[in-house]
Amino acid sequence: MEKATRQHTKEHNRALVLRTIVTNNSISRAEIARITRLTRTTVSDIVSDLMAEGLVNEVGLGTSLGGKNPILLSLVEDARFLIGLDLAQREFLGAVFNLRGKIRFMTRQPVNNRSGKEALDAIYEILDCLVKTSYQPIMGIGIGTPGLVNTSEGVVVTAVNLDWQNLPLANLLEERYHLPVYVLNDSQAAAMGEYNYGEGHQSEDNMIVINARQGIGAGLIIGHQLFQGDGGFSGEIGHIVVVPQGGQRCRCGKFGCLETVASTRALLQQATELAVHNKGVFPEGEEIDFAAILRVFEQGEPRVQKMVLDTARHMGFAISSLIGTLNIHKIVLTGDITRFGKPWLDVVQDTVSQNTLSMLAGNTRVEFGQMGENSVILGASAMLADNSPLFFDAR
Repeated sequence: MEKATRQHTKEHNRALVLRTIVTNNSISRAEIARITRLTRTTVSDIVSDLMAEGLVNEVGLGTSLGGKNPILLSLVEDARFLIGLDLAQREFLGAVFNLRGKIRFMTRQPVNNRSGKEALDAIYEILDCLVKTSYQPIMGIGIGTPGLVNTSEGVVVTAVNLDWQNLPLANLLEERYHLPVYVLNDSQAAAMGEYNYGEGHQSEDNMIVINARQGIGAGLIIGHQLFQGDGGFSGEIGHIVVVPQGGQRCRCGKFGCLETVASTRALLQQATELAVHNKGVFPEGEEIDFAAILRVFEQGEPRVQKMVLDTARHMGFAISSLIGTLNIHKIVLTGDITRFGKPWLDVVQDTVSQNTLSMLAGNTRVEFGQMGENSVILGASAMLADNSPLFFDAR
């Protein structure tokens, strides 16, 4: 028991030192000791091990505050690599990242409405490509997927779009690629991507990240941690009923969910119906897809503008409820729906202001995310790094 405790302490100290180096471009051993409150001898021993593993190197001299100039240390950002996958788009997106979250290689795999085993085969195709790149060694695979996910077991409990039920995705991929695999919901992954890599966020900030694509979900960062709820399924705001009377049927089986009025899927359905009953709204013979809606919206077509901005109002009402419940001051919006830009965001903000207790609304910022389409794969790989034994015990 005593040996296990010593080993745990050693691993904890190692992780503490490495994280301190990661969060600084360059830092001295003495400064690490000051920040971590470890002894200088402990820090020096850990740094020696990290340098032997190729994770850390010396990068020059710092400014002296009296005595010798301190030797500065920095993370060797290309010492290890991570794979991130985003399965929540019409095409699967995959990338290889270094330890600073910089993309070294990216690829896409068309899904073409494949589901079930065919969707799993598409994952194999994209990973077969990613694991063979020259960026080695790879620490593991982080995946953001739509649906309900049992993160602790790596099981996709249900993903309607992909026709998955209780799919042991982590086990399947670990057996095939012999790498650690971490699976989480795509909206939770987007939250981690924005929290870890977005600029202007303080480490102590709580944050709600709402990811609005074909579906809608939220990731909650509370007290430096991803909050997943008692059952692990927190953030399913897309299935909150916002149109209790006469709402559209949702994929979940209920009527009037937020997804039926504020997602890109809902918007495409509304645009198709609008085109049928109003000739000339969209150019004759042109496919009505998201790009077409965005183009006509930006051209100022009033019926399309109303349709799009109605999604912003519904989103604003949902955010107002979140603010009233959680009183979190930073709300970050990501996903395709945000491509409608400032006019769309202005309506969201106005709706929030009009429907939230003024004392709460006044301290709350609703803003767009910074990571774009990369938020999910960045967040999935960040969660992998946080949970990877390779990163914290590479020997």
